[in-house]
Amino acid sequence: MKIAIINGPNLNLLGKREKGIYGNMSFEDYFAFLKEKYRHIDFHYFQSNIEGELVNELQRVGYEYDGIIMNPAAYTHTSVAIGDAIAAITTPVVEVHISNVHAREEFRKISHVSAKAAGSIIGLGLKGYELALLYLTDKG
Repeated sequence: MKIAIINGPNLNLLGKREKGIYGNMSFEDYFAFLKEKYRHIDFHYFQSNIEGELVNELQRVGYEYDGIIMNPAAYTHTSVAIGDAIAAITTPVVEVHISNVHAREEFRKISHVSAKAAGSIIGLGLKGYELALLYLTDKG
């Protein structure tokens, strides 16, 4: 089974930025944990701060992978293009957010992704990625 994890802007700073919201662990360390725990999964990881690169990556993996776990980060609230890319591909996408976006600023309650995704996991920290993975592997 092939699963892609795609992270949006500023998630390369996990473990360094706003630790009270995002925690102390880098995503690279968390990704190593997932690969170790789920050795039977062929993982691919991509992170970019650039909207167009995220769209390109969705299109690249969106017809050949079994599932995509995506945290579009701030682009969730602004990017019609990412929502459209998710709608265009055949691979199911689970939207993940580390923080509870509904308990934060008003603009974070808007998502151009949620309606296009198979589901959303919000506010459960990094554990949300693993829960998305369990959904996608059980679905397959």
